[in-house]
Amino acid sequence: MNKCSYIEKSSEISMDVLFELSEFFKFFGDTTRIRIIQILLGKEESVCEIAEQLNLEQSVVSHQLRILRTANLVKPRREGRKIFYSLDDEHIGLIFNTGLAHILHKKGE
Repeated sequence: MNKCSYIEKSSEISMDVLFELSEFFKFFGDTTRIRIIQILLGKEESVCEIAEQLNLEQSVVSHQLRILRTANLVKPRREGRKIFYSLDDEHIGLIFNTGLAHILHKKGE
């Protein structure tokens, strides 16, 4: 197998898809959003519970959740007056954990 075969495959990705990927990763560029994703790893939490864990106002958390929802990173579920959030799918946790593993590996932890 050619050592550079991945280059051939990656060149088959359209510029539109690469642009979309670039836009997708921008949503990971905010510490509050990253902390929300961390909280939601493997579980569902209400907006109030997330705000309490982050020690932030509910309005701040709601704003960031709206951004994450727009990017299809989290999904809401309504139960009466409460809204619960979870990660949209397993890929989001995988992306978070892969990025974290990379950072910790580079730091030697």
